[in-house]
Amino acid sequence: MLLLVLVASLKASAQKWTKEKANAWYSKVAWGAGADFLPATAINQLEMWQKESFDPATINRDLGYAAGIGMTYMRVYLHHLAWETDKEGFKDRMKQYLAIADKHKIKTIFVFFDDCWNDTYKAGTQPAPKPGIHNSGWVQDPGVVQVDHALLEAYVKDILTTFKKDKRILLWDLYNEPGNSKYGNKSMPLLQKVFSWGWAVRPDQPLSAGVWKFDLKELSQYQLDNSDVITYHDYQTDKKHFKVIDSILVPRGLPIICTEYMARTNDSRFENILPELKKRKIIAINWGLVAGKSNTIYAWNTPIKDGSEPPVWFHDIFRQDGTPYKPEETALIKSLTTGK
Repeated sequence: MLLLVLVASLKASAQKWTKEKANAWYSKVAWGAGADFLPATAINQLEMWQKESFDPATINRDLGYAAGIGMTYMRVYLHHLAWETDKEGFKDRMKQYLAIADKHKIKTIFVFFDDCWNDTYKAGTQPAPKPGIHNSGWVQDPGVVQVDHALLEAYVKDILTTFKKDKRILLWDLYNEPGNSKYGNKSMPLLQKVFSWGWAVRPDQPLSAGVWKFDLKELSQYQLDNSDVITYHDYQTDKKHFKVIDSILVPRGLPIICTEYMARTNDSRFENILPELKKRKIIAINWGLVAGKSNTIYAWNTPIKDGSEPPVWFHDIFRQDGTPYKPEETALIKSLTTGK
């Protein structure tokens, strides 16, 4: 039995891109900046994608703000429950989103699974935000909810098969921060399976799962060994951020894309991170675009009970009327993305 498992693993691994293919692909990808995107009217992935709350008008407005400062990439989370309850409608809404993003000349990274924040969820109306609490309504996928892996396999393969040749999609992020929420290596079986499901479809776009905490040694090693291109998260200061890149990521010899950074009170800011990422041709995707129901202007562990605006926003760039939180930041972003 062990031999069969090893043989199956080797066959799957053969589907991973070669280093030469990955670098050839990235040589044709334009550098750019972008954000982890949730429309301001959605508290979580379900509210974004369910039929009753899907909001193309706000998606169009918010992506317009991004395009206005030269952003060309968005990272967007999916959720299996939105697919399970309305498979064809879910894919149609993905197509609507992609059409809107493409109109703004924005390519998308879609994310399948996620170990962050609330571990249970249900379809239907989502909870209202809790005042002053970061990501109070964000939900994991699948979290502690007992979900048959055969259903998750069908979900991943259906989405990848439907969109595997779509040039509006930059890459597929298979699993956000596996091992978070104290799951540790409990997340390894699903991480391994989602890569095998991805290899079975083998879309035109690269597959990746971003490294985020190197203390999770087995998970991080698996992510680095099996991703077509390296994606990573880093909310540290510039000195620590670029030390990680130089000491751990660059030696792999693969393209590198930053899929989460920028937490102002952690001293991870546009002005001390973004110019250097551009210099290295590392696509730079910060957390948050328009302040809204996600409450990500508040820091992870610093709630403000009365819901008043924090003295320094943690994430996000724009207010809902399109006014920049810090005009000097949007001017910097635009200068780096457009040269203007």
